Amino acid sequence: MSPPARPLTPARGGAETPASARKIASLALPALVVLAAEPLYVLVDTAVVGHLGPVPLAAVAVSGSVMSVAAWLGTLMSYGTTGRAARRFGAGDRAAAVAEGVQASWLALCVGVLLALLAQPLAGPLAHALAGDAETADAAAGWLRVAVLGAPGLLLAAAGNGWMRGVQDTRRPLIFVLGANVLSAILCPVLVYPVGWGLTGSAVANVVAQTISGGFFLHALIRETKQLRPDPQIILLQLRLGRDLLIRGGAFQACFLSATAVASRFGVASVGAHQIGLQLWFFSALALDAVAIAAQSLVGAALGGGSADEAQAVARKVTIAGGLSGVAFALLVTAGAGSIPAWFTPDAGIHAQAAIIWPWFIGLMPFAGVVYALDGVLIGAGDVRFLRNITLAATLLGFLPAIWIAYFFDLGLGGVWAGLALLILIRFVAAVWRWRSGRWAVTGVTR
Repeated sequence: MSPPARPLTPARGGAETPASARKIASLALPALVVLAAEPLYVLVDTAVVGHLGPVPLAAVAVSGSVMSVAAWLGTLMSYGTTGRAARRFGAGDRAAAVAEGVQASWLALCVGVLLALLAQPLAGPLAHALAGDAETADAAAGWLRVAVLGAPGLLLAAAGNGWMRGVQDTRRPLIFVLGANVLSAILCPVLVYPVGWGLTGSAVANVVAQTISGGFFLHALIRETKQLRPDPQIILLQLRLGRDLLIRGGAFQACFLSATAVASRFGVASVGAHQIGLQLWFFSALALDAVAIAAQSLVGAALGGGSADEAQAVARKVTIAGGLSGVAFALLVTAGAGSIPAWFTPDAGIHAQAAIIWPWFIGLMPFAGVVYALDGVLIGAGDVRFLRNITLAATLLGFLPAIWIAYFFDLGLGGVWAGLALLILIRFVAAVWRWRSGRWAVTGVTR
């Protein structure tokens, strides 16, 4: 059993307080490692499969885009669970916080099994719809049918991450996720080459990593509590929160898919440069999300403990941390302006198009750092409906009109990234206004 929650009252005599920079870092840094573990493993997997030839590599790219839906659902589940568990932990009721994890795990298991079952008949049609040729589609479908068997474990791990972050336990998720991914990174080349399973070996290694990680979190949950029965009432409340996060996430997906579609109409060099910029943007967002995760946990705990002032103090500090992190990324990107695109391709045309993107990237990073931090604050506070509404408004009134204007008036990548700037700046203004208004700081264990 883990120790009971300590009251979230300010420390005396100079001791660490829940809103201290050290406390924020103690939650954000392990979260950053956990967030980075899966993408780093994907890079290893891609490198291993890439040596099998262009068709297997293309197959993983196609089927991996389908599997990303499961990862996206896992992120939504994790974020929703963190805020609810943190409120109960902050109120001194660790058992209720863990109970949120129990119900999230039931939901994760059901959704994961459903995805695994649906993928068996649908893998072929999906792969053929996305792939450019029949050979790639057949290989992608075969990989997907095996890899999707890891979906229950992937979603169980997401639910586990959610409740453990809520009770401010960052050590065990770090061990669980890193251990499983390191094992799989070792297993992948062994199964692909010496064992001779080829592309199937890559899929099996994915399943092993996700199943072991999910198993670790499930074991920790069983050790924590004996109350493991499903509670439909709590699950429905989690689904309501997840619905708003799902709609919000869908708006982001529409933005990025539309941006890629428009960029591709400006030529191969343009879409290549856009892909480089977009992947770097996603990487930076991943790192900045670590601050948001710390905010979710600390804000939820403060409000659950009845202290709106403490929640405001956390919000102020994580907002500063997010802004400074964004500035740090902007400086790194500025320093690498002449060399980073060359890491991805030697093509001079793509380099020239990347030079159009770079000023937008650099200028937006500090604003994005603040936006991501305040996203974490508002998710931790349970103010998800506001986030949903402002994301939809920024998408429909800012991003989408801007990029389609860029297409019709042939404004090139500059016009596409101007749309991204509108998306970030509208969210920045709205999130800062919401933070300053204090309307999000509703105390108590429910929202």
